Amino acid sequence: MKNTLGDLNNYLFESLERINDDSLDEEGFEREIKRADATVKIGKAIVNNARVQLDALKHMDEYGYEGKRVMPVMITGANE
Repeated sequence: MKNTLGDLNNYLFESLERINDDSLDEEGFEREIKRADATVKIGKAIVNNARVQLDALKHMDEYGYEGKRVMPVMITGANE
């Protein structure tokens, strides 16, 4: 399983390539559109999750850690 934003980017471009395949019949095209739609929806969730994590890190960098660093439970999965 690949789990990087670079991999997500590759999956999105692969979906675009499949949709642009001139040999697809109408049924195959519709199947690829549905598949691409699902990939985009999941991709948005992944990007939003990454954005939250990045925002948390930026916040900690801006305000400092000073031994009082408390990450939100939604990021760590447990209280620190």
